[in-house]
Amino acid sequence: MKSNLTATIKGGQIPHGKVRVSGAKNASTRLLAAALIADEPVTLMNFPTELVDARYKMDFIEKCGGKVQVDEIEQTVTVDSSNLEDRLLDSYDFPIRTTYLLVAGLIKRSGIARIPYPGGCKIGDRGYDLHMMVWEKLGATVTEKPDYIEITAPKGFSPGEINFPISTIGGTENALISAATIDGETIIKNAYISPEIESLIEFLRTLGAKIDVVGNSFVKVTGASKLRGSLFNVMPDRIEAITWIVYGIISGGNIVVEDVPFDTMEIPLIHLSHAGIDLYRNKNNVIISPECLVNGKVQPFELACGTHPGIISDMQPFYTLLGLHADGTSRIFDYRYPERLKYCEQLSKFYQGGLKWQPGTITTYGNSNIIGAEATSTDLRGSMALVLAALLAEGESTIHNVEMALRGYNNLEQKLKGLNINIEVY
Repeated sequence: MKSNLTATIKGGQIPHGKVRVSGAKNASTRLLAAALIADEPVTLMNFPTELVDARYKMDFIEKCGGKVQVDEIEQTVTVDSSNLEDRLLDSYDFPIRTTYLLVAGLIKRSGIARIPYPGGCKIGDRGYDLHMMVWEKLGATVTEKPDYIEITAPKGFSPGEINFPISTIGGTENALISAATIDGETIIKNAYISPEIESLIEFLRTLGAKIDVVGNSFVKVTGASKLRGSLFNVMPDRIEAITWIVYGIISGGNIVVEDVPFDTMEIPLIHLSHAGIDLYRNKNNVIISPECLVNGKVQPFELACGTHPGIISDMQPFYTLLGLHADGTSRIFDYRYPERLKYCEQLSKFYQGGLKWQPGTITTYGNSNIIGAEATSTDLRGSMALVLAALLAEGESTIHNVEMALRGYNNLEQKLKGLNINIEVY
């Protein structure tokens, strides 16, 4: 779990080979936290075991008495929460963005949860007020301490009604996991339903919770005080899939991307088609080669990032990269996270004059020369975009704080080697 890592990358390497999409970061880390409410062991298969975010969360779980068994070869994680309890730790310095999801398991067993303040990416305002609302609506008392957030519910959470003022992924996840521990009915209104949340709902059902979803935003949860164990498969990562697909397109390489979750990527892939890209695919895999470009070049495009089933904001940096390699001017709009722009300044070092940005809008000018540069990571997906730009550039590049990319891409260095790409991380 090193920090301040630097990558030295030689540009001009053309990828060829196969890369398999790992279990989804945004599903696996949530399932890991949700496993804490089970009264029997839980085994998560297709788990991205080298994911740095997951390792931090495992460390916190073990410090609170839980047992986590990791099998890197089989890509499985087994969680035994029978001895989990709230403990006053010497330090709450954990760079975990979704610390709030750890609360339900601790409340269930101890009636109190002391968790680190949410950490993670600096991509705009991501407060935790909605999570405080969830806990309070379920009967808990929340106190903000200097080093941690303290949530108390001596008899556990109680049934309630949660009406989110805005759609929220993290808030919906928190409400679902917490409600599953309650022996009674909880209503969640204005919930956010994404593929990862659908997976979480299915997992909670395997534990014994009854969950009904009406439309796209109304959820009724009937939980239970006793929840069984589970053997559950983590869905493939749609953000990782689009990362490798875009890289294959703009690199001129010949690659096969395996285990692509096409059913969760319909609209993102339609936008690739509209940019003049014709992908050759079967049920699970896609082959990418220069022949995918119908006119020999990526065509300019305009698109807007938003909620599922559209292009989510985590995919934005890779469509920005695609636009930088298009034959003309492209525009990417993001009104959900309009301040997700910090990486643009760093990316522009590789594409001088090829990129302009303002809140909510990124404009790219294709056919720019790509030169090696020294850049600093600002967020997880932006960091990966910098790595890809460095691989495409002329000359050698240096990427600082590249651990941000390692946080979200399981076994990244080994996967690049599988594509005959080498980077040096130190």
